[in-house]
Amino acid sequence: MNDYPFLSTPRLFKTREVKVGKVGIGGDNPVRIQSMTTSNTRDVDQTIDQVIRLADAGCEIVRMTVQGIKEAESCEHIKSRLIQKGYDVPLVADIHFYPPAAMRVVDFVDKVRINPGNFADKRAQFKKMEYDDASYLEELQKIEETFAPLVIKCKELKKAIRIGTNHGSLSDRIMNRYGDSPSGMVESALEFARVARAYDFHDMIFSMKASNPKIMIEAYRLLVHQMKTLGWDYPLHLGVTEAGEGEDGRVKSSIGMGTLLLDGIGDTIRISLTEDPWKEIDPCRRLRDFVASYPKQNHHPIAEQFHDESRKIQMPALLHPQGSVIMPITDADILQQTFLEDIDCFRQFGKIQKGKSSADAVIAQELLDPIAIEKCRELSKIIPVIHTRDDLDFGYRMYVDEIPDSAVSQYVLMLTNSEFIDGIENNPPLCILFNPPRPRVFAARNLYSMLKKKGIMSPIILAFSYVSSKEDLIIHSSSELGCLLVDRLAEGVCLQYQGLLREKLSLSFGIMQACRLRTVKTEFISCPGCGRTLFELQAVSRRIREKTSHLPGVKIAIMGCIVNGPGEMADADFGYVGSRPGKIDLYVGKNCVEKNIDFENADDRLIELIKQHGRWIDP
Repeated sequence: MNDYPFLSTPRLFKTREVKVGKVGIGGDNPVRIQSMTTSNTRDVDQTIDQVIRLADAGCEIVRMTVQGIKEAESCEHIKSRLIQKGYDVPLVADIHFYPPAAMRVVDFVDKVRINPGNFADKRAQFKKMEYDDASYLEELQKIEETFAPLVIKCKELKKAIRIGTNHGSLSDRIMNRYGDSPSGMVESALEFARVARAYDFHDMIFSMKASNPKIMIEAYRLLVHQMKTLGWDYPLHLGVTEAGEGEDGRVKSSIGMGTLLLDGIGDTIRISLTEDPWKEIDPCRRLRDFVASYPKQNHHPIAEQFHDESRKIQMPALLHPQGSVIMPITDADILQQTFLEDIDCFRQFGKIQKGKSSADAVIAQELLDPIAIEKCRELSKIIPVIHTRDDLDFGYRMYVDEIPDSAVSQYVLMLTNSEFIDGIENNPPLCILFNPPRPRVFAARNLYSMLKKKGIMSPIILAFSYVSSKEDLIIHSSSELGCLLVDRLAEGVCLQYQGLLREKLSLSFGIMQACRLRTVKTEFISCPGCGRTLFELQAVSRRIREKTSHLPGVKIAIMGCIVNGPGEMADADFGYVGSRPGKIDLYVGKNCVEKNIDFENADDRLIELIKQHGRWIDP
């Protein structure tokens, strides 16, 4: 019997339906796809063009930035002209710092998104302050005074509200009492929700976004736990903020949202990419369809925290202590002239050397060619080689769904079903490579539970096989592998699919880094842009990446404006933030160290700042 049922069965959080225009979110509706315009909302024509392009791509709800009254009034024209053109797509107004804009725009849009960290509170200064119960209550009363008029008006007009917490923009008041943490994120939203409920308003949607997928997952799980305790059932909007662009952005987003969706949490999604907004729709659809097609299991009540780090592990020498990437290779791969380069190795003084992101071990799946055997023999001196042959005097022998007798030690076990572990306690393997059929996430959780019950300390390497397009592969593998790695239910990955070795290596390490296990490259936190953006975000992001992508362990935030910049990049080491047209502010952590730098000089000043703090290495 499984003593840890929460590890092997998905949890379902059934929510009420909230209408946003004619589109229902939650309840029995499918997961809805959202995005956001990047145009200046005052530019009515350009904003209409973007909304139409998003709707044609399959976007079901579109958000626009509304920073003032002029932008709010533009929404009237945007909405009416869209309807004239036959586009009745629900529109959402994004509000920061200025409640009057929310009160004006609610007449023209279908939902208002407010950030509880800055709707009634000033921008966080990250200062330590003491609040006794009386002064804290006064602050809560200020929230009601500011927020209640919007609640009342939304109730009258039958408009929805999203209470959208962001990890990087919590108020000083919340951070001083609850910390810059998932608990603070949840309480920040609940304060506003209590005001809404006091006025019998229930057309609410919550979000708990962060640029760190692990924090984001913890915050949503804690929120769901709190709502279950309170008897609430409001829908959830999922997203990872400032995910970046390209493969990395899709990996981060899929880990965060896929983990929750696979466990039945989430009603609407947005993948925030530093790309044209309509390019967000395809990965959203792929993620939604993947989760919808996932084999279902019985559901179990939701736990506040999911990860279980109590299983003791005995890490063998062939694995990396922080998490391993194992590469499957064929004879054809080994015989390629670029083989060493493809696994990030090189020759120096006649000997093979490892690069910064070389595989921790390889599995030679055939090893029949004599030349391939000799190449693997040489490689095994620097990288462990796993194979299935009995007659080789190097590497580690792998058995498939078979536990050898005790005469065989120092072996690796490949499992395709957790039922094959009977007797494993008599001869535990160095590690277990697990490649079960779908539903793989639940099978892996079950294996973890069974090994823990038996007291087996062999690490688990997720060796899932995929047959899909590259676009699907990124979404599917990040969702499944990330779901398990974030919860520390496995110690590494071995991606199996038909593709280039260097692409497998890049994706594998990208997943590991996004799960906060291994850091092998610069991490970029960049917002998707909106109507507040003060420079050409995509071009600047690409340019900075080209100049700084060789700095493992360094986190660089590229933020389009000061509204989201200082707070949302809280997880970064260095920040590049638009302060006003043509000007950039530079940050170290949360502190602004240089202001109003001319745009033309900002890249060089950022690099100089990295050098001053000892984080620069020459390419």
